[in-house]
Amino acid sequence: MSPSSTTPLPPCVGLIGFGAFGRLMATHLTPHLRVRAYDPALPATGERHGVALGDLPEVAGCPVVVLATPVASLAEVARAIAPHLRPGTLVLDVGSVKTLPVAILEAELPPHVEILATHPLFGPQSARDGIRGRKVAVCPVRGRRGWRAAAFLRRVLGLDVIVTHPEAHDRDMAAVQGLTHLIAKVLVRMEPLPTRMTTRSFDLLMEAVGMVRHDAPEVFSAIEGANPYAPAVRERFFALAADLDRDLSGETQGAGAAEGPPPVRRLA
Repeated sequence: MSPSSTTPLPPCVGLIGFGAFGRLMATHLTPHLRVRAYDPALPATGERHGVALGDLPEVAGCPVVVLATPVASLAEVARAIAPHLRPGTLVLDVGSVKTLPVAILEAELPPHVEILATHPLFGPQSARDGIRGRKVAVCPVRGRRGWRAAAFLRRVLGLDVIVTHPEAHDRDMAAVQGLTHLIAKVLVRMEPLPTRMTTRSFDLLMEAVGMVRHDAPEVFSAIEGANPYAPAVRERFFALAADLDRDLSGETQGAGAAEGPPPVRRLA
């Protein structure tokens, strides 16, 4: 009897959404688990990036289902998969905000499934060299299987798992991601910027911009629009920036008044 016939297949993970982040997840999950993916933009059969494709009922029937979809479409996706989820299924989301997705999943998913809200604090750009040591926030919502999933993320994938609550997550991310993406948007609109005569600090700033400049528009919308704490952070940032601008304008005017006009140089 061959080893393949005596060795049980690993659990199957259903991946709903196969965009850039879905493909990144599949890359790191397939060495350890069987993965099936569904995306409305792809056929329901065949293979993409080493992952078997399936239809929505088939993928939602896996014992673990990961929702790698935009926050804006999460409610629609949750309603679509709800009839196909088996009792005890663990459903995870990977959105950039947590309070809204948690409320959606609790409302739309049947009570016989378990829920773990997660936010990988990295993306395709920042994880180009691997995900080991990268951070992931996890918020256990319903059931106990989420703790086993968190242990898998830490022990097998080598992630730095941060257990938190949805509100605490969103409060921190309003500054961490909200400000990063906001500043990046402004700098991109200021381009072209210098690329040759630069400082190390400027290079690092532009490196950070490069990590998020190609994110899907839905990511920015979720970070700035779906996080309940983001508006207050933006308001404080712009108010402090305006204060600094007024301070600098006052210093410039004061310096000009004190110095007076430049002396007239006369030729003999």
